[in-house]
Amino acid sequence: MIERICWLLLAAIHATPSLAFVRPGLIVRLYGVASDTPAFLLLRHRAALFLVIVAVAVWAAFDPASRRVATVALAISMGSFLLLYASAGAPAALRAIAIADAVGMVVLLYAGWSAFA
Repeated sequence: MIERICWLLLAAIHATPSLAFVRPGLIVRLYGVASDTPAFLLLRHRAALFLVIVAVAVWAAFDPASRRVATVALAISMGSFLLLYASAGAPAALRAIAIADAVGMVVLLYAGWSAFA
């Protein structure tokens, strides 16, 4: 039961950025990127990729057999952002996202440990 809660929490962490795919106005609000720029298109695509992460996490919540691959997928997603964030000098504008991913990594460590144990 705890593992299921962990996976659903990980899905929830990624739900807000994934909503930007179906509500593009969130891109302007969350990231301050105008809708007429190429960066807007890339951020909307990023939101679609977050939908994949949400789907994988929800799947892992209900299918223990998928948890190992879900662990790898979420570790790549969150870990790569945290590495990029740190290498960019920890920009203040992205601090909330980094905190969410850092908290998510703690949850993922437990869920992943359970998946591979």
